Amino acid sequence: MITFTLTDRDGKTHAIKTTPDGTLMEAIRDYGLTDEFALCGGHCSCATCHVIIDEAFLPRLSPVSRDEGGLLDGSDHRAAGSRLACQVPLDATLDLAHITVAPVD
Repeated sequence: MITFTLTDRDGKTHAIKTTPDGTLMEAIRDYGLTDEFALCGGHCSCATCHVIIDEAFLPRLSPVSRDEGGLLDGSDHRAAGSRLACQVPLDATLDLAHITVAPVD
């Protein structure tokens, strides 16, 4: 089991406990935060699962792919920790991470 802290688009903080499998997007969606989130279902085609991950955890993650980077480039809210949650495997590297759902563009 892993736990991460998620701040939603309304600024509310959630402690999410989940099994380390699937993607970060699936864990957030399964938790119940679905309002305008992950509209493409995890196919890296819409950027509605844009999250900002605490920069301390970034070296533990795989690099941003060209497709993911292209979608993030279209966001007015891109930050150093920006990722598409559908492209982040959910594993022990995210245990205790703080993640913020980016505003909708």
